[in-house]
Amino acid sequence: MAGLKCFKSYDIRGRVGEDLNEDIAYRIGRAFVRVMSPGSVVLGRDIRDSSPMLQAAIARGVSDEGADVLDIGLCGTEEVYFATDHLGAGGGLMVTASHNPIGDNGVKLIGPGATPISREGGLGEMEALVAEGAFGPGAGRAGVFRQVDVRTAYVARVLSFLDLSGLSSATVLVNAGNGTAGPTFDAIAEGLAAAGAPLAFVRLHHEPDGSFPNGIPNPLLPENRPVTSEAVRAHGADMGVAWDGDFDRCFLFDETGAFVDGEYIVGLLAAAMLARSPGEKVVHDPRVMWNTRRIVAEAGGEAVVSRTGHALIKETMRRVDAAYGGEMSAHHYFRDFMYCDSGMIPWLLVLAHMASTGQPLSALVAEMRARHPSSGEINFRLADPEAAVAAIEAEFAQGADIDGLDGLSAAFPDWRFNLRRSNTEPVVRLNVETLGDAELLAEKTAALTAALQRFQ
Repeated sequence: MAGLKCFKSYDIRGRVGEDLNEDIAYRIGRAFVRVMSPGSVVLGRDIRDSSPMLQAAIARGVSDEGADVLDIGLCGTEEVYFATDHLGAGGGLMVTASHNPIGDNGVKLIGPGATPISREGGLGEMEALVAEGAFGPGAGRAGVFRQVDVRTAYVARVLSFLDLSGLSSATVLVNAGNGTAGPTFDAIAEGLAAAGAPLAFVRLHHEPDGSFPNGIPNPLLPENRPVTSEAVRAHGADMGVAWDGDFDRCFLFDETGAFVDGEYIVGLLAAAMLARSPGEKVVHDPRVMWNTRRIVAEAGGEAVVSRTGHALIKETMRRVDAAYGGEMSAHHYFRDFMYCDSGMIPWLLVLAHMASTGQPLSALVAEMRARHPSSGEINFRLADPEAAVAAIEAEFAQGADIDGLDGLSAAFPDWRFNLRRSNTEPVVRLNVETLGDAELLAEKTAALTAALQRFQ
């Protein structure tokens, strides 16, 4: 089984029946235990039709290697993060393909204390074991299988991030995209109601359904946003929230139905976190960052830049003990949530921030957009990415402040750009931002786009 295509930089993903099947899943369970020596392993799964089969195979592999299985059932990835830490397990495995095509599935791997597992930290060794497949007989003692319910404790942790008495009356439109968010959201809504929070919710595409009758939930794609935008306007909601399949990312819409770009959510959450914990550090990625750095400085915090990617952001946050970390791709990380990303905590914090400022979401975002307009991420599939990046540096970065932390970042006094290769896809990603100059943004974005298109 040489050359496993399903093992990626951070996790395991592939076409079911081609790259990933029941036998490979069984081997993943055995390899995980052999490498991590976890004692007990939390298992969760998303709503995809193949997920129960893959989860059961992983459970057999874990048990055959002598580790106990703690099954939390249908859930979001962040619930496996939480359960791994909360139950003191030696690791966790989440069967999910998140927003990948319907025929895909995958596994996210979690270390003790909900720490990420890198290729150097065990994922590469697991891949070699799975490829070889020479496990031999199982352990002398088979692990015990137990179903465990941690949702009540998880909801309590999520709600601990805000002062519920400070919330204002609001109507929120929530779009679960027929992924796993629905049941978990309902538990959070029940907790909010029990605490007397003055919130009303309108649910859209709420029932988990592995056939995804309304399309794969990925609100990052512009073509997937109108259904949420229109529902926000139709119901007169104060805010809209949409999640991807395993709800480790959430996407926000203001009361006009306008989509709020990820970098501005990072700024809002940085402000919200620093209001409750002044002087803390905030970690951000380098793709679009001027708005975040301004807000953090004005709030008396310290901004720390990190390479893009969940394992790298978490590593940086732990190293500097940051209270919050955010990526423009809608991943938001919290120290008090095991330094992990959550798709449920952010929208609650934004609601609380709206209540504390007395401003609607559109007004909060309008100021940031005016002061720091950005291009949004533009993707290019290029025949020779390295040559393209080198050409862009030679043509556009002369006299700039160059930073090679994550791709090519070039900053001038009034504009900057970041050009980087994706960790997970064969694309180059461009982001451009300026200091309050929409015309300059359009000019530079057009010039960089034209230059990159020459390499397509």
